[in-house]
Amino acid sequence: MNNVYDIANKLAYEIKESKEYKEYKLARQKINENPELKAKIDEFEKVRYEAQVLSIKARAEDQEKIKKLQELYDILVKNSDIKEYFDLEVKFNVMIADVNKIIAESIKDVLI
Repeated sequence: MNNVYDIANKLAYEIKESKEYKEYKLARQKINENPELKAKIDEFEKVRYEAQVLSIKARAEDQEKIKKLQELYDILVKNSDIKEYFDLEVKFNVMIADVNKIIAESIKDVLI
């Protein structure tokens, strides 16, 4: 039987061969080739991170950050390359979350 590391390496290979990974990688390359779009994505990621941190802290500023994030998102998705990037990012992240869920479910008996 294969050991855990062999299986993990096989899983990593299969992820990199998946449609979700390949499409997301191409969309990411397209964004990275355009400095203006890259800067917009970076700003969005910064605001999204700040909103997540604030929501964890449950401050009153949350609503303001969330509103700013939504407004920025609405502006960004008018660009078809950015919309495609965000859509493919979601698909790829769903696949990774599903894999994590499967692994976690299989070992839940030893998790606290």
